[in-house]
Amino acid sequence: MNSTQATVSSILTYSIVDGPGNRFVIFLQGCNFDCACCHNPDTIGEYNPMARQYSVAEILELLREHLPFLSGVTVSGGEPTKQLKFVIELFGAIKVDKELADLSCFIDSNGYLGESGWESVLPVTDGVMLDIKSFDDSAHRELTTKGNLKSLQSARILQAAGKLYELRFLLVPDKTDSDAELDGLIEFVGTLGLDTRIKLNAFQHHGVRAEALEWEKMSEEGVDRAAERLRAAGIENVITPVLYL
Repeated sequence: MNSTQATVSSILTYSIVDGPGNRFVIFLQGCNFDCACCHNPDTIGEYNPMARQYSVAEILELLREHLPFLSGVTVSGGEPTKQLKFVIELFGAIKVDKELADLSCFIDSNGYLGESGWESVLPVTDGVMLDIKSFDDSAHRELTTKGNLKSLQSARILQAAGKLYELRFLLVPDKTDSDAELDGLIEFVGTLGLDTRIKLNAFQHHGVRAEALEWEKMSEEGVDRAAERLRAAGIENVITPVLYL
């Protein structure tokens, strides 16, 4: 029992930015995107010399150790749904553990997962934070190496299931901050519901690679402009970041 293992890049035993409340965050190794603008580039490939194997049982013990300070668990990455069996077993074990059952279980995902995958994990998942990199498919491919169809469909699946905690959108100057991109975001949110929680993330240079190091950083003014455009369209639940310029 609880023998399934995952390749884990790193663990944060306390975080207030990876979901609601105080969270234990597991960064799983490996991603199906290859974003030059990724802030966790060490998690992209299958190999990371700093990564190690953790069993579900080992994670449960760590949770018990830090339980007094926690309100939930978030699996992130990389892309956590690439190690879906581990996530399902971990969340399922938390739900039936009398000591840990009050912890909420969240996934931070790029949405590159099919409907059957979501159907298998959502029964033990309390919420998903979903990233959309661009509403233009070709731009999404340029940013991530993959199209946006699966990610957009995932948002619809999660919203219909009542599990879409937050839709995240990365603002990159001259790439995803255009009126066309913001209009695409507004139109899409309109199909989900104007009360959908939207988090605008600001592109910065921390962790990024290759050509992304030459991209302009997102300014606070640019974030404010985007937020006001969304709010003017009736989307009130817009979260903006604290910027470190």
